[in-house]
Amino acid sequence: MVTRDDERADGGTRGERHPADLQAFAVQLRRMNGEVNRLVHGFATSQGLHPTDVQALAAILDATEPMTPGRLREHLGLTSGAVTACVDRLERAGHIRRSRESADRRVVHLHYAEGARGAARAFFQPLARATEAARERFAPEELEVALRFLTVLNEELGAEGVPRR
Repeated sequence: MVTRDDERADGGTRGERHPADLQAFAVQLRRMNGEVNRLVHGFATSQGLHPTDVQALAAILDATEPMTPGRLREHLGLTSGAVTACVDRLERAGHIRRSRESADRRVVHLHYAEGARGAARAFFQPLARATEAARERFAPEELEVALRFLTVLNEELGAEGVPRR
């Protein structure tokens, strides 16, 4: 039996598969990922960094609580040694700073350096312009749905427990 909670806007039901729809999403997500990766690799090269270093910067910037090397290691799926090397490169390049802000002096917090934001902002202007141009083509209600979809997709991917190195 299908209940109202199981109904979708297109008349189908949740759990019902529409391969073409799923494939269309997969294609567009891959294309977007490829374009973002192209920008990330370009930024990494321009800054003398590795693409993983840019992933670390994004994780530090987007963290909802102070980022530590241990949390960064878990997020990136790297070894302790690889995270230490990554953090060292980012600090040497002036992108992050380390601080000991807790009562436990062994705990190190990683912060995105204010001065580094300008370099990233300048480099990623094409992404900002493309995002704004795309947003202008949609109604606010549509953007709310798109943002909700992306948020839920990221939550689902985060809960997947992707194998780490």
